[in-house]
Amino acid sequence: MDKRYDVIIIGSGAGGGTLARQLAPSGKNILILERGDWLRREAENWDAEAVFEQNRYVSPETWYDRHGRAFQPQVHYFVGGATKLFGAALYRLRREDFGELRHHDGISPAWPITYEELEPYYTRAEQMYHVHGLRDRDPTDPPASAPYPCEPLSNEPRIQQLFEDLTAAGYHPFPAPCAVMINERNMAYSTCIRCRTCDGFPCLVHAKADAEVVAVRPALEFPNVTLLRNAKALRLETNADGTAIAEVIAEVGGEREAFRGDIVVVSCGAANTAKLLLMSANDKHPNGLANGSDQVGRNYMFHNSQAVLALSRERNPTMFQKTIALNDFYFGMDGFEYPMGNIQMIGKSLGPMYRGEKSLETALLPMRLLDDIARHALDFWLSTEDLPDPENRVTVDSAGNLTLSYTPNNQVPKQKLYEKLKSMLGRLGMHPGYLIPRNIYMKTDIPVAGCAHQAGTCRFGTDPKSSVLDPNCKAHELDNLYLVDTSFFVSIGAVNPSLTAIANAIRVGDHLLHRLA
Repeated sequence: MDKRYDVIIIGSGAGGGTLARQLAPSGKNILILERGDWLRREAENWDAEAVFEQNRYVSPETWYDRHGRAFQPQVHYFVGGATKLFGAALYRLRREDFGELRHHDGISPAWPITYEELEPYYTRAEQMYHVHGLRDRDPTDPPASAPYPCEPLSNEPRIQQLFEDLTAAGYHPFPAPCAVMINERNMAYSTCIRCRTCDGFPCLVHAKADAEVVAVRPALEFPNVTLLRNAKALRLETNADGTAIAEVIAEVGGEREAFRGDIVVVSCGAANTAKLLLMSANDKHPNGLANGSDQVGRNYMFHNSQAVLALSRERNPTMFQKTIALNDFYFGMDGFEYPMGNIQMIGKSLGPMYRGEKSLETALLPMRLLDDIARHALDFWLSTEDLPDPENRVTVDSAGNLTLSYTPNNQVPKQKLYEKLKSMLGRLGMHPGYLIPRNIYMKTDIPVAGCAHQAGTCRFGTDPKSSVLDPNCKAHELDNLYLVDTSFFVSIGAVNPSLTAIANAIRVGDHLLHRLA
């Protein structure tokens, strides 16, 4: 194999996979290194017990919390990265999220780019990922240069009733932006069959617009793009002056191999990207690559998230539930002046998901009772912004063990959002006062295990003293090193981070095309 490339991309998820697709038509010689393999298409893809109880698609690796306690992170290593099991919710950050925002616990800092600079790339990202939605129904919706490429998903009867009840109560529900390849006007020719096993599941029929399906596979249609699977990057070696990456050292088939590229792009996820840079310390970069600011690994964020279910007075036979959302309290409410966050529907709960939590309560309940709860459940995901804190960080010891130190912050608005939704239930056809935690993404007792929305650790900015990357996501200290996963985030907002990572990867791709021309 030729081991000299124009561009080496480490990771094939929302950032790396998208970048590969963006660069593929250039004719440049591109290598994608992916530590995982294709996610196998099998009946277990849609088996709730296999996915949630047996953790079939979760990496068995071990991380450690700030007290040294081991935990299993909810991470997925496959071609397509975390998008293989994501909920396909592709939201834009709000325009205000790019500026400085005062929160209950402090300041969410401004980004070095504006919403207007990223907006054209949001539009291109939505087009690449087949996003369904409708503009101007959400009062916090930022301006957009084009409509969504696909019409909004229809609501099934119980969700339509919820939509109408919310509207009648004076709220502003809107169609949730969703990345699935569905043709509701002609379902006989639709890839998506609108099943219950989407959010948190792999898609057996490749109807979810994940990075493998819409980015990596199309990129591989170009002869200049090579994907090397089961290739785990171990460290980055610099030239003698320490000014550029000379080689990527990876483990392939149990053997170490070196790969050389003119441009090296890291997209391993916020935690693992920081780990790779820290593990690549050398004489010129004794604290880790690109870490002259001591910011690599710091400011880890992953949202103050709550998965909850409300019990409907009537049965909820909905198959595809994730079709509406609510941002009325994103920036606060009467009596509380600080941002609270986003409320959205999530995938329909099933009995085995509750068992997957392995709590004493569900362990003692018969499955038929759990199934009955699921039949009456409406499931919500509440996201509140957690603020960047330099002490919330990733560190690595000499043996390569990753420690994720995290102390929660901004908890009051999280509780306010929960209480507000709970207070609304009686007017929404649900049993008032019953809003039950359903932390299906955080099975263990350690909250940091649920890292689906991980971000930060290598923030971008204009000042090399306080940031790792410049506004083009190039490392300040290395001429040919770029990062395109969510590690570049300065703040996380209160919506799913995937679309912002995708849009930024396209933006960085345009920069690299100009540089490589």
